[in-house]
Parts: sequence; structure tokens; C-alpha cells
Amino acid sequence: MSRTTRRDFLRQAGTAAATAGGLSIAGCGPGEGPPEPPLKRPNILFFLPDQHRPDWLLSNPLLAMPTPHLDRLAGRGTVFTRAVCASPVCAPSRACLAAGKEYDRCGVVANGESYPRDQTTYYSLLREAGYRVLGCGKLDLNTAEVALGIDGKRFIDDWGFSDGIDGPGKGRGFRAYFREPIGAKDAYYAYLDTLDPAVGEICAEDLAARYGLLGRGQGDGRWAATEPSPLTDEAYCDNWIARNGLSLLDEVPGGEPWHLVVNFAGPHPPMDITRSMERRYRGPDRVIDGFPQPHAYDGPLGADHHLRIRQNYAAMIENVDRWLGVYLERLEGRGELDNTIVIYASDHGEMLGDHSRWGKSVPYQASVGVPLIFAGPQVLAGVKSEALVSLAEFSIPVELAP
Repeated sequence: MSRTTRRDFLRQAGTAAATAGGLSIAGCGPGEGPPEPPLKRPNILFFLPDQHRPDWLLSNPLLAMPTPHLDRLAGRGTVFTRAVCASPVCAPSRACLAAGKEYDRCGVVANGESYPRDQTTYYSLLREAGYRVLGCGKLDLNTAEVALGIDGKRFIDDWGFSDGIDGPGKGRGFRAYFREPIGAKDAYYAYLDTLDPAVGEICAEDLAARYGLLGRGQGDGRWAATEPSPLTDEAYCDNWIARNGLSLLDEVPGGEPWHLVVNFAGPHPPMDITRSMERRYRGPDRVIDGFPQPHAYDGPLGADHHLRIRQNYAAMIENVDRWLGVYLERLEGRGELDNTIVIYASDHGEMLGDHSRWGKSVPYQASVGVPLIFAGPQVLAGVKSEALVSLAEFSIPVELAP
């Protein structure tokens, strides 16, 4: 087994003589054998959904949720079953990931604080090393700011990206929309208002209601309100995010090394799935109801309500899985799949009613744990590792194929 830190990875990935994935095989270092021939620097595709708890993955036999593309990815790579985040809160976790630092050193203590402008990111290190560094979706590195800019590029260069489209996630966008002057203040809501008919205000009102700001919902409406979103599949936020990522990828010239992080808004609450997503869990297209009830729950919601919440949560994960399949197919079409490191993780988990808690921010495994899958050049295929790994440090022990 060989251990590589993210700093080692970035340093090695920035040189023509780097091994694929920035990982070196023990016993074959300088002076220990014939020099390795230069290998092409790998591309990096990073899928980073928001609030995907670690046990809602292929490794859990209790779940009937279909995730064929995650299954395929795991079969091609290594699954880390005990990975954790640096902080079970959106902005601090993503800041720690960007900085390669643990929580007490990253400079972002809570949501509502922005990433320090003078602090290096691993994105900027990759860009300096010659990579085209791309990002889209809920980057969450500027949560002290209200408006992200209509084109979503207001802070992209500051964080080290070559290009990207920053999105508001589910909570910030509707709050910004209703601030004077009322209207879109980010790229997603600007897109919604270009549709015919415009649906930016409809989306903002729906999310405000689910957050309990319009007097609707049972318990915490972000989880309890399980009725479908008024948005179409095309307008749905995660689908917009995924399309942006594909557009960014299509602009990369063939042969240029790239890094793309796709930050989905789901399966973070509210549980606002589209009507077509609901049809695949509650019928008539199909019915999937094989989900366990929450552990040690002592609250007002009944078993049927918990089932609907879990169906919506699973539908959001399955939708991200669907997009993973689209991206893998696109990489195959570009001839780049064999030279691309594909990473699937999340910024933190979700309690889903366990111990009568919702969300994250607590030191339970469902909250601090994250799914983590690596696949790509020289990563051993079909392996499950119980190594304790931190998403923030990216110190991932990887067994290399001979």
C-alpha cells in the first residue's frame, strides 16, 4: 500500500514525469530502479453532491435505491467506507477541502463566512501546474455574500478556477431573489427567468414555503414537505448544474489536462423532487419503498411520512447517479475515460431523522461521514478500504494495481 497526500499529488501531477494519478509505487522511487517513462497527466472529474450520507450508497444492502453508475464506478475503483469530512457544515467543509486544511486551520468557522481571499486553494495549485480548472454548482466558498453575479463568475478567478459557474444551492438563491430589487441575483435564477414562462419567482416561493417562511409544512418543512416541485426536469437545479459542467468540459481542447468539480445542490433538503422523479418512486412508473425507518426516532412524523422523505432523498441521489452515467459516457466519447481520475464524495452527511435529528452539524457518523469513491489510472479496482481518511486533507491511501 502506498500513501500519497494531496500536496504530493498536485506536485506530481504538475510535472510531465508524474505517474498517473500523482501516485508513486513504493520501491520504485529515485535511485531505486530504472526511471519511469513519462506518462500523460490525468484529468480529474470530481462529483461533489451536497449532504449525501455515507451509508446511502451501494455498500448498504438495506436500500433498494438504483445507482448503476455509482456501482460501475466502484467496480472500477476503490470505495473508502470510513471517510469523514472536516466539519459537518457546508461552507467550512468545502473550505477545508479547498485549502487542504482541517477545520481549526482553514479560516471558515461557519456558514456565512467566506473563504479567505489570500489563502491558496488546491484549484489554484492545479491551475499553476498547467491544468484547466473548472467548477460549477454550489461552490459555497463565499457564503458571506448575497449575490453571486448573474453570470456566476464573480469569484471564480479568486478561487483559482480557469472558468466556472457558481450557483446558490437551495437556500441562498430564493433569499437573494426576494431582496430588493426583487429578481435574480445569480446564474441559476437568471436562467429560470429566461424560460417561457419565467419561473424564477415560482421556484423562490416554493423553496421559501418549504423552509417554513410562508407558514407551510409539518415539522421542519425542508424535510417534511415531500410534494413535487413546480419545476420541470429541465429547470430543476441539479439538472441545470450538470448541463453547465458538460458545457465547461466541451470547451476544453483535446489533450489539455483538466479538473472539473460538479457541485450538486441535492440531496440537500428541501426534498423538492420533480414530478417525473416522484413517479419513479411512488408510481405509476415504478414503486420503490424498501427503506428502513430512522434509528431511535421520537418525533411527530409517522412511518408513511418517513417513507416519503426517504423516497425523495433517494430520488435525488439517483438523479445524480444518472448524471454520473452521462459524464462517464461523455468521457468515453472524448477518449479520456482511461486517463481520468473520477472521484465521488460529499461535503457532509444527513441525519434523516436518526436520533430525532435532521440535517448535519452533529458528531454522529451519519452527519460527519461521507461517501468516497476513487477510480482511474492505477487505482486498484473493486476494493473496499476501511482506512480512516479525511476529505479535507485528501490523504487517501490507495492500493495500486501492479
